[in-house]
Amino acid sequence: MHQKWSEVDNYLVSQLVPPDKILTEILENNARAGLPAHDVAPNQGKLLHLFARMIQATRILEIGTLGGYSTVWLARALPPGGTMVTLEADARHAGIAQQNITQAGLAEQVRLYVGPALDTLPMLAGEAPFDLIFIDADKPNNPDYLRWALKLARPGTLIIGDNVVREGAVTDAQSNDPRVQGVRTFVDMMANEPRLTATALQTVGSKGWDGFTLALVTH
Repeated sequence: MHQKWSEVDNYLVSQLVPPDKILTEILENNARAGLPAHDVAPNQGKLLHLFARMIQATRILEIGTLGGYSTVWLARALPPGGTMVTLEADARHAGIAQQNITQAGLAEQVRLYVGPALDTLPMLAGEAPFDLIFIDADKPNNPDYLRWALKLARPGTLIIGDNVVREGAVTDAQSNDPRVQGVRTFVDMMANEPRLTATALQTVGSKGWDGFTLALVTH
């Protein structure tokens, strides 16, 4: 079944996501550097890009840069004068990401902070509010990332959380996996947060069985 999911993704990407030399090179750079293959799929990257354009985002925050593939997709959605902040805990990953961001011609629009996100998020108050916040980092800290996202948001901000289904493990309330428990707490918080209206979708594709949350800050 996973092979069929990948075949469908490949078909959709071939039809709807035009080949892009820079994005292809970024994935190659990341693979050559031995980074984990956790980049979003091309159709998922374009989905992020479209979300940013749909809400006319001028300030974007990404928690979890990895090699900068999703960063470039999001930053390309910015209008002239728009800015993006991306946070990466691993210094080596951040160095590769910065090279990729520069290669994409986005060094002026994108500011990369290196260090644990819970250390760098408090530094962003002067840059808030953000219009779109993409949470794609270590899952045990997702609840804290959501708390910070709300502090750095405004009514109308879109908060996207990635990798929340985890091959279906999210339904296991007794799981000993801190990533699963982090996601479950994250979802519970969204369900009980009066400032948010949210939904979630499970996805299948070249990245396996997973999904994402989508939350709108209402007030």
